[in-house]
Amino acid sequence: MRIVPFAASLVVTAGLVFALNKQWGAIPPMGKFLSPQHGFWQNAEPVSQGFNANLHFPELKGKAEVYLDERLVPHIFAENDEDLYFIQGYLHAKFRLFQMDLQTKAAAGRASEIAGKKAINFDREQRRLGMVYAAENTMKEVDKDPATKALFDAYTNGVNAYIGSMKESQLPLEYKLLNFKPEKWSNIRTALLLKMMAKMLSSGTESDLANTNAKSVLMPDELKLIYPAVHDSLLPIIPKGTVFDKPGIVPVQPATADSLYFGNTKPVAAVENSKPDINNGSNNWVVAGSKTQSGAPILCNDPHLELSLPSIWYEMQLRTPTSNTYGVSLPGSPFIIIGFNDSIAWGVTNSQRDVKDYYDIKFKDKTKTEYWFNGQWVKTKLKVEEIKVKGGATVYDTVAYTIFGPVIFDESFSNANAANRNLAVRWVAHDPSNEALTFYHLNRSKNYDDYEQAIKPFECPGQNFVFASKSGDIAIWQQGKFPARWNRQGLYVMPGEDSSYMWQGFIPQAENPHSKNPERGYLQSANQRAVDSTYPYFIPGTNITPRGITIDRLLASMNGITPADMMSLQNNYFNTLAEDAKEILLGYVKETELSATEKKYLDIFKTWDLLASPDSKGQTVYQAWWDSLEVEVWKDELSRIKPEAPWPQKQTLLECLKRDSAMKFIDNINTPKIETLYDVVTAALRKASVYLATEEAAGKLEWSKFKNPTVYHLLKDALPAFARTGLHVGGNGDIVNAVTHSHGPSWRMIVQLTSPTEAYGVYPGGQSGNPGSKYYDDYIDKWVEGKYYKLWFMRDGDRTDKNIKWTMKFN
Repeated sequence: MRIVPFAASLVVTAGLVFALNKQWGAIPPMGKFLSPQHGFWQNAEPVSQGFNANLHFPELKGKAEVYLDERLVPHIFAENDEDLYFIQGYLHAKFRLFQMDLQTKAAAGRASEIAGKKAINFDREQRRLGMVYAAENTMKEVDKDPATKALFDAYTNGVNAYIGSMKESQLPLEYKLLNFKPEKWSNIRTALLLKMMAKMLSSGTESDLANTNAKSVLMPDELKLIYPAVHDSLLPIIPKGTVFDKPGIVPVQPATADSLYFGNTKPVAAVENSKPDINNGSNNWVVAGSKTQSGAPILCNDPHLELSLPSIWYEMQLRTPTSNTYGVSLPGSPFIIIGFNDSIAWGVTNSQRDVKDYYDIKFKDKTKTEYWFNGQWVKTKLKVEEIKVKGGATVYDTVAYTIFGPVIFDESFSNANAANRNLAVRWVAHDPSNEALTFYHLNRSKNYDDYEQAIKPFECPGQNFVFASKSGDIAIWQQGKFPARWNRQGLYVMPGEDSSYMWQGFIPQAENPHSKNPERGYLQSANQRAVDSTYPYFIPGTNITPRGITIDRLLASMNGITPADMMSLQNNYFNTLAEDAKEILLGYVKETELSATEKKYLDIFKTWDLLASPDSKGQTVYQAWWDSLEVEVWKDELSRIKPEAPWPQKQTLLECLKRDSAMKFIDNINTPKIETLYDVVTAALRKASVYLATEEAAGKLEWSKFKNPTVYHLLKDALPAFARTGLHVGGNGDIVNAVTHSHGPSWRMIVQLTSPTEAYGVYPGGQSGNPGSKYYDDYIDKWVEGKYYKLWFMRDGDRTDKNIKWTMKFN
């Protein structure tokens, strides 16, 4: 009689075992996930967690030590470069493995393996953009240089040493939640990470497709008005008055440009699905000893990127008998990217230069095996992309490669409504290059000449490398491989049926914008255009002007500068654009016609101190009013075409209205009335007031509550519990402290080049990628408060210093 209950129990048990070890939709196998030995419980790190270790790896050539301080910053002391970068790779994997894995899979167009069907279009675009193709070309260049390859190999071996030694219980929590395991690292994954940065910082600076749509509805003079090459108020990176050399290359405009290029008003329907954030930028500046209290230069940098947990950066010190460098690294890549050594300091901002163009391709037929070029049919190289999809069928996509590059858009992808236009992409990041070499040499540079040589291999994305040395030199170079273009080349999709529209060469590196030891005693870059209109080349891009104005004005007025002064400047909330906009808004609002509610918001704006501080209500009113004014001015004209033509920058609207209060775009073409600036400014406030009343009722009129500054986990909405929301911080994208909703200063660094070096830094995150660790987000509160950590630049004699909390020994 007991056999039946036993059998039933056996069936139930077997069913539970099956159910608990099977993934159900997005739910991981709960048996493994809840396992006390291997599951998520193992990721809860005790507050007293120690990190002492004795490790043995046959790949190492000598002995090395890693000294971890109270913030979990590793100070690596190795006997040679290969061991140094082996250990850097090991530590990156130990503390940031999921981040490295996710970012490089996404870069390669493999997000669907993790996220399922919703990532298919993203993956197709990554592959059609040629991300792996670009990384493979980089590795060809790296492999040519045995020294660089040896360092890449050492780093990869370090990553894999950690992966190989990791127990299942040590898997990062995200792997357990998503039910997959890390795969071995390879050198090409490091190249993919660098190409991901290239896409993030160079793909957002071109608007060829959107501009092509604008050209289909706007006249040439209108295009020049609302998309100016140089803003009236520009304070360029290279000081005004700088005399530039005659151009070393003079590109020639094709004879057919007027008819086939400028005169072609055919729109495109293609839209990039993964366009980088337009706020990707940064601030950096350097002041000479003549303007500082100490008499030594001070260099500052705060790169503005998407804020994430874990942070994009990992802080560390790298030391061998011949080098000693401190700063932040990119998990997934060797070297220090932004930092300082015993002799110099350097930082970077984005150049905002356009280095990517599109070409119209004519295929012979739907097989895409041949395309028309220079009067004949030329064979394409077809690559069949296999996209594996979690929980779904594998997707196959055929990408055609042409002389220009891969065909990113065609009738099968994002372009069905554009008369079957096939668009190939030419991108500098596709070219063989070795950007890693720049950072290896910067880490070891001792003076200006070393720095100048170190940055030369850096091609994409174009960056503004700021520099200071203990010998007193200060400098900045806008470095990259920039096409030499004829006037307005690459603003729109170009004909691709012959070679006449191809790039005719590149601006000689020596002619890239640069300045050394200017008489005024400072240099600054904040994503504004690098040069004034006297520079002899056409340099399109998407520049941000206001931050540079604020920084330039303040640096010009300062003397006896200290690191504390620089901290205040990095956290500055002054709204330079609003300073000028306020005159227009108050000068043209019809105050007597406003309701009581509208007058209330107008009064808040009138008394505003122009600071975008966290508790400011005036900044919120200004932002809503100006945004509404942009809609009143631009929407009727620019929405005539789908996808919508790009809206001009806020600075452009301001300068257009200052120049001409009767500018033609003020009038709404969809109404019989002829609107004036008085009409649209007043209408904008009325519409903004409706929105502001709703926000105020929800308790969101203060600026920080309105924009809700948030540092998301890398998986964003998938893991909201791992984010930090509602941060009490102000700022905005065009303000020095450029915090938006989830974007802003990802690392603040200040280096005074005294002896010894005095340095400060902070980023909005923590050293550990484990949400169960106290080191996951422990820097965020200090970052919000605008405070800094003093950076401990450890020396040989400090091996018994009280700052050392744990020691890892490598043999």
